[in-house]
Amino acid sequence: MFTEHLKAIMDGVDGAIACSVMGFDGISVETLPKDLPESAVELDLQAAWVEFANLMSQAKAAAETLKTGKVAEVSINSEKVITLLRMVNQDYFLVLGLLPTGNYGKARYVMRITAPRVAKEL
Repeated sequence: MFTEHLKAIMDGVDGAIACSVMGFDGISVETLPKDLPESAVELDLQAAWVEFANLMSQAKAAAETLKTGKVAEVSINSEKVITLLRMVNQDYFLVLGLLPTGNYGKARYVMRITAPRVAKEL
């Protein structure tokens, strides 16, 4: 269902290693992985993304409490992977795993333009 959108993100971003549509419960609706390079083989992105879904929930709740407006995007940059989370609607978000050498700016752009397309299908 969402494969076309996830593939567009993966194909459009250098360094992308996996992309998913997820709910705030941490359950992936659909995931598209890429063959990981040797340096990223030990990464358990699905487990990480379940934990990051919790962080996204906390960021969403904090923004509501502080009345700063809706959260649009969260980025978690670590040594082995950059994780971008982009809101699709109040219940779902896109998540992208990106190698640290990947194109971060392009990833943000592609996710920003893809999120509304995914929202139409939810």
